[in-house]
Amino acid sequence: MAAATGRRTGGEPWNDPDAKPYVELRRVSKKFGEFTAVDDVSLKIYEHEIFCLLGASGCGKTTLLRMLGGFETPTSGRILIDGEDVTDVPPYDRPVNMMFQSYALFPHMNVEQNVAFGLKQDRLPKTVIRERVAAMLEMVQLGEYAKRKVGQLSGGQRQRVALARSLVKRPKLLLLDEPLGALDKKLRERTQFELIGLQDKLGVTFLVVTHDQEEAMTLASRIGVMDRGTIVQAGTPAEIYEFPNSKFVADFIGSVNLFEGRLVEDEPDYVRIGSAELGGTILVGHGISSPPEATLWAALRPEKIAMTLDAPPQTDNVTRGIVQDVAYLGDLSIYVVRLATGKLVRVTRPNTARHGEPVERDGEVYLSWDAASPVVVTR
Repeated sequence: MAAATGRRTGGEPWNDPDAKPYVELRRVSKKFGEFTAVDDVSLKIYEHEIFCLLGASGCGKTTLLRMLGGFETPTSGRILIDGEDVTDVPPYDRPVNMMFQSYALFPHMNVEQNVAFGLKQDRLPKTVIRERVAAMLEMVQLGEYAKRKVGQLSGGQRQRVALARSLVKRPKLLLLDEPLGALDKKLRERTQFELIGLQDKLGVTFLVVTHDQEEAMTLASRIGVMDRGTIVQAGTPAEIYEFPNSKFVADFIGSVNLFEGRLVEDEPDYVRIGSAELGGTILVGHGISSPPEATLWAALRPEKIAMTLDAPPQTDNVTRGIVQDVAYLGDLSIYVVRLATGKLVRVTRPNTARHGEPVERDGEVYLSWDAASPVVVTR
């Protein structure tokens, strides 16, 4: 998966020490008996962001979302929204709405009635309800489906009904739990950009829970990667992909080759790592902070590796191997190369030419990369 640049939302307020967060979690934990679902999480989310919580099943992301919505109470810590402590405030008194993974639409109601339900509960005037529902249905391109029952709609249309129902009450914060999980791949990709456009128009702050890396990279202004109840790294999609802070993050986001090694040369502006797995040395074009004898890993993305049939003119950042497998995916091909050490290395090449130089299974190839490509992680 290639790196995404992320979305920009009026600059980068998370880098401004004077910026006021719209949502703030202060050392929030949640325990269920002896099990700790969320462990001492502190986080700041800014107005008009799309912030994605990304992690595998059971990492605590949905529990964190439910605490923000008021459906779970933290065991410890505080939750602030727009400067107000809402830790003990019930869901119906928070400036928050939640779109559930199942959509939770009412099958006996038509589209218009589903979207209007929350406004009727708030006892708004009928004329106001009609105007706001009509405007929202037009915004999600469902105006002509207003009188249809939800059972007559496609999965993508039901998803947009649920989104319209969540947004029609004009919440300041919308929580979305795996919002596109029920859609097929092509529809999911199209809906991601529709969601971004809708959020831009309305200016609502979105907090999205997902396990889908590509979805998070597409939607998010920033991503919080979760593991075992904690946020292990938060940053823009490009920061998370290009500069992972651990083996876990490097391996979880996209594909990566990890080479274990030790420092053999440590200078302020570069380091050289000896790696038995590689069978050679890795030159990294920046300094690092690590004891000389410490074990570390060089993380190298598959698309940053050049593959040639002839030996490149360099001694660092080069190795040789045999192509074990090839997967043709149309826009790119994935190669699995076995080194003399037995290490398997994954390489991707874009298929920019219809008839390129063939690299076949069992063929010998050289792999090389630039000193700026590896990222060193120490844990």
